[in-house]
This record gives sequence, C-alpha cells and structure tokens, in this order.
Amino acid sequence: MTPRFARFAAIDWSGAKGARHKGIAVALCEGGDAVPELVTAPTGVWSRQGVADWLMATAREIPTLYGFDFSFAPPFVARGSYLPGDVVPQDAPAFWAYVDAICDDVDLGAASLLEVAHRRHFYFGKADGVKADYMHNRACEAQYNAGGGGKPSTVYDAIGAAQVAKASFAGMRLLHHVRPHVPVWPFDPLPVAGSLVVEIYTSIAARAAGRPKGRTKMRDKGALNDALLALGSQPYDGAMPDDHGADAIVTAAWMRQAALRPALWAPPALTPQIARTEGWTFGVN
Repeated sequence: MTPRFARFAAIDWSGAKGARHKGIAVALCEGGDAVPELVTAPTGVWSRQGVADWLMATAREIPTLYGFDFSFAPPFVARGSYLPGDVVPQDAPAFWAYVDAICDDVDLGAASLLEVAHRRHFYFGKADGVKADYMHNRACEAQYNAGGGGKPSTVYDAIGAAQVAKASFAGMRLLHHVRPHVPVWPFDPLPVAGSLVVEIYTSIAARAAGRPKGRTKMRDKGALNDALLALGSQPYDGAMPDDHGADAIVTAAWMRQAALRPALWAPPALTPQIARTEGWTFGVN
C-alpha cells in the first residue's frame, strides 16, 4: 500500500539545550509543484514542544506526511539492547516512554540522559577511550552505507554542536508525546488515511536533487533553486534561508515525490524486528 497525503512537512531538528532553537526549521508544501514554504513559529523561534503542538494540531486538519531529521531509536539488532548492561525497554515506543520519564530537561531535552543517567554509553572525547568502540549503527544505516550513501552519524557520538545524539534522544521524547495522536512509521503500520510521522535524512533529499556527495549544503539561492527544479518544484523566491531552512525546503519537496514510490514503503531489509526496535529512515531502500 502506498499512503496518500495532501501535505508534506520536513523538520530540521535540534537537541540543543534551552527552550528556543534557531536550529529548528519547518518547511511545508502541498501536492503538485508549489515551492515549500518555511513555517514561522508562533513565538518567532521554534521550541521542540512548539513543534509537537503544531504537529498534533495540523495533523487533524489535512493528511500530512511529517519527516523529522533525527534517529528514531538507537541501534538494537546488532547488540540486542539499546544500552547493553543497563535495564531499559526492548522496543522503541517503550524506550521513548522511558527516555521521557527519566529526562526532566527543559523543552523535551535529553542532555541529562547522555551526561548523567547513561553516561558510559556515549563518547564525549579522548578521555572516554577509543571512539570506534562507540560507533554502533542501525540496520538502515548499514544499508545506506552499503549503497554508497556514506556512513551516517551514530546516536552514541556526543561530540560537537552538530552531533545527532542529543537531537535524537530529544526527538524520542517528542515521538512519545505525538504517537498517541499520529502514527509513526515503521513502528506503526501505514495508515489507510490520515497523517503519518517518518524519519528522514536531509542528505538523501539533497543527493536526490543532484547535490554531490559531501556537498549537500546549499549556500545560495541558485543552488537551492537548482535542487528544487530537480525535484519538480517551483523556485523559491524569498530571502535565502539558513542551512536549516534550505535543508527543510528541499527535503519537503523530495518527500512529495518520494511518498509516491511504493518501494520506499517496503524496503526488502526491513524486518518485523527492525520495525519494532530500530525503525527505518524513509528513503533508504
């Protein structure tokens, strides 16, 4: 089954500490070829809770495919646990609930999980030993790498402002809150109708738009509009957005095309165990 959506939203995400995050960008488009537009936060700068509230409100209005750029779960299949040696749930929705319960960080943050509750599982620097010992990946990431996409970051790498660790665990808190209202693929089956949340990787969209490997960021309007043209979209005529906004705009346009491809909803390597524990990045086949 290929689900049908009327709108497509791409969210470039942030796990930064605090309550407002310039690293969050939301782009939204309808079917056809209209250019995706950036959605302005009610307060001017998005909070994570604000994104959750917006999603739950808009999901009821029009069937929308929402894509979030963070890992929906840590690796599980290769090691049999998200955090080997620690007592934690064994499926993703229960793990999201666990993360939400132990983190009291502001605005759905999850830094305390990495820095305190489960510190030994995360690599913060040389004092933690050999970095390679922490670089565990999910099945979908191995599949992406094997297909020439490159090696994605791991949720156990906690170095640097751009790392995905805090973003992903904060995102798991969001998933815990929105899942009672909107299904999350592939942990939930594809809905016959209505909205859906999926994991995305903005580099997949950029590569599909013709951006070369290792140069997926678009720094000027010419590069942005070349990417949109390749994805069947009208050009963007506003002021050039920052990296987060440009990524979200291009990814929303890509989602509009990709959602119509049945093969992307049924990756051959996506087993029931993977769907229950690790999930899958939409677009990896």
